Amino acid sequence: MLHEDRDILVVEKPAGLLTMGTDSDKTRTAYFILTDYVRKGYSKSRNRIFVVHRLDRETSGILIFAKNIEAKLCLQDQWKETEKKYLAVVHGRCDKRAETITTYLAENKAHIVYSTSDAAKGRLARTAYKVLKQTKDFALLEVDLLTGRKHQIRVHLAGIGHAVVGDKKYGKGDRGHARLALHARSISFKHPFSGERLTFETEVPVYFNQLVGNVDGLFLGRKAKGEVEPD
Repeated sequence: MLHEDRDILVVEKPAGLLTMGTDSDKTRTAYFILTDYVRKGYSKSRNRIFVVHRLDRETSGILIFAKNIEAKLCLQDQWKETEKKYLAVVHGRCDKRAETITTYLAENKAHIVYSTSDAAKGRLARTAYKVLKQTKDFALLEVDLLTGRKHQIRVHLAGIGHAVVGDKKYGKGDRGHARLALHARSISFKHPFSGERLTFETEVPVYFNQLVGNVDGLFLGRKAKGEVEPD
């Protein structure tokens, strides 16, 4: 738990855990765990939580849940102004040190998301990245999610020839790595009622250090976890 107050919960989701269940997958989820937490084990409790946004099962990092419908709607209304930064380790050497990728994203009947230049077929998606560290085989990227489409980061990075390490769906059968190297590292937003700007940041996953070497020095001087900024 990164933060809890009367209206919101901010947590760090591990890789492999669904945000919430689907019709075909009723396994233990972050939503289930946190619902049980707010009900304190009392199944008849009326306490509940509301999903504000989601992360893919394979992606780790920060998730926000609301504790009432008013907070959920307020956070979603301001979602375009919410700053969301990810870390990704990708295959190959990046020729560009920074780039903004803009395409339209669509989904086929097999639930594969793909880029298209046809605005009538997809939804506008924009992803900005910069290279933080380059090794012989991999690059560590800081990714700024400018829109929030399904599988957006994974599809955009694969589309420029730098699939996320461990991406079995868009990485052309990349099954040789322990997990997807994608992590929702920080988020900054206005509290739905107080109006204070809250910023939360997590540590770099150990797995990322194993892929590209120690990167802690790259983040010296960054904001501390859970810092509150004046409006």
